[in-house]
Amino acid sequence: MAKDQLQVLNALDVAKTQLYHFTAIVIAGMGFFTDAYDLFCISLVTKLLGRIYYHRDGALKPGSLPPNVSAAVNGVAFCGTLAGQLFFGWLGDKMGRKKVYGMTLMMMVICSIASGLSFGHTPKSVMTTLCFFRFWLGFGIGGDYPLSATIMSEYANKKTRGAFIAAVFAMQGFGILAGGMVAIIVSAAFKGAFPAPTYQDGPLASTVSQADFVWRIILMFGAIPAAMTYYWRMKMPETARYTALVAKNLKQAANDMSKVLQVDIEEEQEKVENVSQNTGNEFGLFSKEFLRRHGLHLLGTASTWFLLDIAFYSQNLFQKDIFSAIGWIPPAQTMNALEEVYKIARAQTLIALCSTVPGYWFTVFFIDKIGRFAIQLMGFFFMTVFMFALAIPYHHWTLKDNRIGFVIMYSLTFFFANFGPNATTFVVPAEIFPARLRSTCHGISAAAGKAGAMIGAFGFLYAAQPTDPKKTDAGYPAGIGVRNSLIVLGCVNFLGMVFTFLVPESKGKSLEEMSRENEGEEESGTEMKNSGRTVPV
Repeated sequence: MAKDQLQVLNALDVAKTQLYHFTAIVIAGMGFFTDAYDLFCISLVTKLLGRIYYHRDGALKPGSLPPNVSAAVNGVAFCGTLAGQLFFGWLGDKMGRKKVYGMTLMMMVICSIASGLSFGHTPKSVMTTLCFFRFWLGFGIGGDYPLSATIMSEYANKKTRGAFIAAVFAMQGFGILAGGMVAIIVSAAFKGAFPAPTYQDGPLASTVSQADFVWRIILMFGAIPAAMTYYWRMKMPETARYTALVAKNLKQAANDMSKVLQVDIEEEQEKVENVSQNTGNEFGLFSKEFLRRHGLHLLGTASTWFLLDIAFYSQNLFQKDIFSAIGWIPPAQTMNALEEVYKIARAQTLIALCSTVPGYWFTVFFIDKIGRFAIQLMGFFFMTVFMFALAIPYHHWTLKDNRIGFVIMYSLTFFFANFGPNATTFVVPAEIFPARLRSTCHGISAAAGKAGAMIGAFGFLYAAQPTDPKKTDAGYPAGIGVRNSLIVLGCVNFLGMVFTFLVPESKGKSLEEMSRENEGEEESGTEMKNSGRTVPV
C-alpha cells in the first residue's frame, strides 16, 4: 500500500481557493439550480392543470386533478430521480465522473422541453405524456446528485471542501426561487393580456384558453439554465482522484491537475503501482469488509436523508394548502385560473426568499467551522421543535390575528431544514466513502432520500386532507388534517436526529483519511469504530 499521500492528491487537499474552484461550483451548481426548478415548479401549476383539463359543469369549485392523477404528476419525477441516482451513481464509478456528467444534463434539457410539449388534447393523453417525460426528467436529475457532489468533493481542498459542496447544493434555493419568479412573471403577463372573471362569476370563462400555454412555458423554462452550462461541463477534466485511484493513470491525473491548479506535479508512478498491487482496499460494495468499515456510515447517510425528505418534500407539496388555510391564498372559486397561479407562486417565492435561500447559505458559511454533525443535529432538532410548535396549538395559528406568526414559524422550519440536514445529507456521502465507490454510495443515500420524498409526495396529498369528508378536495377521502400531519412530521424529524449519530464527522480531513484508502486491510481493524477518525499513514 502507498504509505504516503500521492502528491497530486495532497496538492488538491492543500490548494488555495482559486478561480477554478468557483468555476466548478457554478458549473455543477447550475445543474442543481435546474434540478430544484424542475422538481418544484410542478406544484405551482397542478391547480391550473385541474382547472384546464378536469372542469365539471355546475361544480361549486374549480376542476382539480383526481387523486391518482395528482399523485402521479407530483410524484413521478421522484420515481425517475430515485432510479437515476442509483443508475448514474453506479455508472459514475464505472465510467468516470466526466463521461456521465454530460449525459444527465442533456437528458434534463430534452425532457424539460418535452414535458411542456405534452402531446394530445384530452386529459388522459396530456397527463400520460407529461408523466412520461417527467419520469425521464427525474432520471436525468437523479444522476446530477451523486456526480455533482462527487466531482466537487474530489476537486476541493480539505479546508473548505464542505463549503464548496454545500454551495453547489445551495443553488437549489435559487432554483426554487426562480420557479416562483418565472411563474409570477408568466401568469401576471397572461393575466394582464387576457382578463377573466372569477370562477364563481363565470366558471367556464374563468379559465381562458391561453392558460394552457402558461403551465407549458413554466415547465419548459427549466431547459434554459441546463443548456447554458452543457459546454462548460464537457470542458471540465476528469477528477484527479478518479483518474489516479480508480483508473490508475497518475500521469493523466498529474497533467490535468497541473493545468487546473497551475502547479507542477510529479507523476509518482511507483506509488500508483503499489496502490494497484494492494488488495486490502479492493473490497466491493457487497463485501464483509465494506460492511465492517462503512456499513453503519451508509445506514446513517441513507436513513437521515430518507427521514429528512419525508418532511421536506411533503411541506413543499402541500404548502399551498397551508397558505389557503391561513388566508394567504383565497378560496379557489374567488379567483380565476391565472390569478390562482400567481398567488400560489407569490407565496412560494416569499418563503424561498425569506427562509429557504438564507438557510442554504448559512450552511455554506458555517459547515467548515462548526462541522457537518453539529449542523445536521441542530437542524433536525429545530425542525422537530417548530413542527410541534405549529401542530399542537394549530387552531391558534389559523386565527386571522395570528396568521403572520404562523408563516414565520413555518418559514423557520424551512430555514433549519436548509441550515441543517437538507444540505449536510448531500455533503457527507461525498466525503466518507472510497473513491471507487463514492458515487455509488452517494447515489444510494440520495435514492433513499427520494424514497422518503415519494412518501411525502404521495402520502401527504392524502394525509393533509380534512377529517370531515365534506371538506376534502374533489375525489379525495378524508385524511388526518394538516395539524396531525405536522405532528407526524415532527416525529419523523426526531428520528432523523437519532440516526444522525451514525454519521461520522469529516470536517478538516482529507477524503483518503475518511475513506481509509491509505490503509491496508490489516491496519484498519481498530480504527474508526465510533467516530470515523483515522490517522493518515
